[in-house]
Amino acid sequence: MKIVYGKDFNEHWKTASHQKEDAAVEKPVREIIEAVRTEGDAAVRRYAAMFDRSSPENLETPLQKIREAVANLDKTEPDLAKALRFSAENIRRFSLKQKEQFMDFEFENLPGVFTGQKIIPVNSAGIYVPGGRYPLISSALMCLIPAFCAGTGEVCFASPPGSDGSPDKRILGTAGIAAEVCGRLEPDPGKNSFRAFSMGGAQAIAALSLGTQTVPRCDMIAGPGNKYVAEAKRYLYGRTGIDFIAGPSDILVITDENSAADIAAADMLAQAEHDPDARVRALVPDAVMAEALIKALNKRLENFSAGDSSSHTKEIAQQSLTGGGLIIIYDKKEEAQRIANAIAPEHLELQVSIPDMWIPELKNYGSLFIGSLSAEVLGDYSSGLNHTLPTFGCSRFTGGLSVRHFLKTVTTLRCERKAGYAGALETAQTIALAEGLSAHAESAKAEVRII
Repeated sequence: MKIVYGKDFNEHWKTASHQKEDAAVEKPVREIIEAVRTEGDAAVRRYAAMFDRSSPENLETPLQKIREAVANLDKTEPDLAKALRFSAENIRRFSLKQKEQFMDFEFENLPGVFTGQKIIPVNSAGIYVPGGRYPLISSALMCLIPAFCAGTGEVCFASPPGSDGSPDKRILGTAGIAAEVCGRLEPDPGKNSFRAFSMGGAQAIAALSLGTQTVPRCDMIAGPGNKYVAEAKRYLYGRTGIDFIAGPSDILVITDENSAADIAAADMLAQAEHDPDARVRALVPDAVMAEALIKALNKRLENFSAGDSSSHTKEIAQQSLTGGGLIIIYDKKEEAQRIANAIAPEHLELQVSIPDMWIPELKNYGSLFIGSLSAEVLGDYSSGLNHTLPTFGCSRFTGGLSVRHFLKTVTTLRCERKAGYAGALETAQTIALAEGLSAHAESAKAEVRII
């Protein structure tokens, strides 16, 4: 891992690897989207034959197959099924609590002028969950449940087909559990439906955004994916809503002189094993802590088990630490806070003695984990927080996936003939004439509106 001092951070940050456009990805994604636009299902199946494990004749996966996947999980992996339901219930409760914060209101802004807002769920949403060698089944919970809790009318789930033409059985079963805990696993004709589709990659995003003979056009698309999925979402934004453009995971752990290096190392490695491009960083108070942290990281790497999946993730973690690992030695708390805000991490951990002294000046993060007990892995899986969070420093301007992505805030105006109403009409005329828009002024002067 690279070590820099806080006073040198700005210079380092200028040359650090940030999000970049990838011309090699843009061209094939544009071609895929145009093919789906013109050919629909046929294009989706053709690209599935090229990129996926099969090309299903029927893109839609029946609800009965989802129920069977849930039953199979309950039978063959009961502990996992129990854990998924535990997590799903926590995500559901947290999502419903979030929704409570979005309220309709109307108030008399001026005498006779009543302004208000309404919170309306989107009509339809497409949720994408990638497959791969080690499918992240938890993403099905994290992306589907907020859409359900928002009250989205039609939720369309998509994931790449396996050799049998259906999505990975664990992903499908997890999607079914998400629907089950939110009351969406049983069909409800014409209202609050849940549908699943066997399709992956940029072609899935295109189908959900544009619609095909089988796949309905969705108002909103959310979920993680590779660089082709990200580019498709970027290009199609405006035709449909998106959550955000996701990239490799990142974490920043802030420590002080009383922090346990081993705990910081454990949480840093948990992110490093996601992806060779994952960005793992720490802010430490001195060189002593920096060396202790490096020692703890190396020791944990050595203890990765051999002969199972962890031998694979060990290699990934090593690449991540070598390629983008960073330890920053800060001089004062204020310097550390400034650097943390500049990095704007996806996950920010406060492993310090008195976290409350740090929190007020920390502004940019996807999720904040307060104290050494608050392991980031709890945010990934089981606490109820959503793990779909902004990367690439995008927490400077947005938060993580939540029910708000599936809700629209619209405004209302209702008027009565009172003094404030007359003043609003007169003001509208004055500004309209100043802008040279005489029809606007005449609209405000219409006889029926004059008091």
